[in-house]
Amino acid sequence: MSDLNRQLVLRQRPEGLVSGNDFELVEAPMPELNDGEALIKVQYLGIDATVRTWLNRNEGYLPAVEIGEVVRCSGIGTVIESKCDAFAVGQPVYGLPGWQEHAVVRDDLFATRLEVGVDVPAMLSIYGATGATAYVGLFDIGAMQPGETVVVSAAAGATGSLAAQIAKIHGCRVVGICGSDEKVRWLLDDLGLDGAINYRTEHVGSRLKELCPDRIDVYFDNVGGDTLDDVLAHLAMHGRVVLCGAISIYNAHGRPPGPRNYVNLIARRGRMQGFLSLDCIDRYPEIAEKLAAWVAEGKLKWRTHYFDGLESAPEALNAMFVGANIGKIVIRL
Repeated sequence: MSDLNRQLVLRQRPEGLVSGNDFELVEAPMPELNDGEALIKVQYLGIDATVRTWLNRNEGYLPAVEIGEVVRCSGIGTVIESKCDAFAVGQPVYGLPGWQEHAVVRDDLFATRLEVGVDVPAMLSIYGATGATAYVGLFDIGAMQPGETVVVSAAAGATGSLAAQIAKIHGCRVVGICGSDEKVRWLLDDLGLDGAINYRTEHVGSRLKELCPDRIDVYFDNVGGDTLDDVLAHLAMHGRVVLCGAISIYNAHGRPPGPRNYVNLIARRGRMQGFLSLDCIDRYPEIAEKLAAWVAEGKLKWRTHYFDGLESAPEALNAMFVGANIGKIVIRL
């Protein structure tokens, strides 16, 4: 094993899409372990939209990444050295290793032991936080019921594609919003949605009126912005808006405008609520079992979009914001 740890650290706060100048590839000394710590060799990194928010100087559920720090990111690695009873050498661990080849983990909220031989890409793409977010958002926050109309934005992305399918499994009528004709075909032909809208080429408001004649009972929102406004205009009585993300504004400058149609929540007696699946982390195993059963029955599908090498991390992050991916973006180290 080398004595050096390759890392991508933040050099300046990005404006808009990230660029190579925002980061620096460095070789740091391999960390020395204290009691209660273990060292993992990172194998896979999972790219989520929240990575971009951590690069801004904003208040969030975790602190911003500071200049000179390793970029925070979820991932999975294998323990290669341990001074912690919770982690044995050879144990796979799911955590927040960041953009680096080796990372220190501790027995805390941010590190989860996995079974040896686990399907690592599947853990990142469906059985970890991604699948739990879709499940908790729909059932706990959205309180969806069979027969209701559910709309999902970024429906061809990692979380959105799972949310759309879970709603179908539960007996809902589901419409997905995405950003290309290829994604529309995938949502309709492969995932079996009842309708799909390409927001780049179609008028979202008009298409929602056409595809959701009885209005929208549950909206699983991954993008915010104009799409959220269009949905609010078509909300059903007692409709629920599940705020999972706001990818359309994460690269924007200044304070984003509020939704213009929010007053429709009053007339429609609607509810709009944000959430984090981390609040239900103790339920991840239970949720993973349900997702696995649906996969085994052929009811739930998932895709992984791979990038290779630590140097590809900025490109992988941008891919999410330009809509270049279908499914979960994963970096193989």
